[in-house]
Amino acid sequence: MDELMPLVYDELRRRAHRQLSRRGSRRTLSTTGLVHEAYLRLVRLPNPAWEDRFHFFSVAAKAMRSVVVDYARRSLAHKRGGAARQVDLDEGLLRVEDDAAELLALHEALGRLESIDARLSALVELRFFGGLSIDETARQLDVSDRTVKRDWNKARILLMQLLDEAR
Repeated sequence: MDELMPLVYDELRRRAHRQLSRRGSRRTLSTTGLVHEAYLRLVRLPNPAWEDRFHFFSVAAKAMRSVVVDYARRSLAHKRGGAARQVDLDEGLLRVEDDAAELLALHEALGRLESIDARLSALVELRFFGGLSIDETARQLDVSDRTVKRDWNKARILLMQLLDEAR
């Protein structure tokens, strides 16, 4: 990991920055904080055997998702109540503190989506939590841009249904 991190640090920061910048100025989780927290989770993995770049960045996206979800849980623990609002996956406008309940609902729905279709779950994780573009996601999943767009629409529909069922 000590040898790998200098090679991928800038890419992780770019992805984290792109994702967090979509959330607006009210966020308190910084790009550096997100990358460093994800790094700490990655170095704690017992004997990681990265198969390739895709495998590493997939695990890194999961680590970033975990950081954001844990941050949302802590934020929500400091607040009292609050009704859930609809999650907008198109714009990625979630603010970790302001939308903690929505992030947790999305996290749970994403877990249920994974049991239905693992590739759709991975796609959402890469795009929404990993901050990848359509082109980058297509390369990571080894599919066409068109497939990513089609699957993105399908995943959003399924997630909305899963979120509605949970309410």
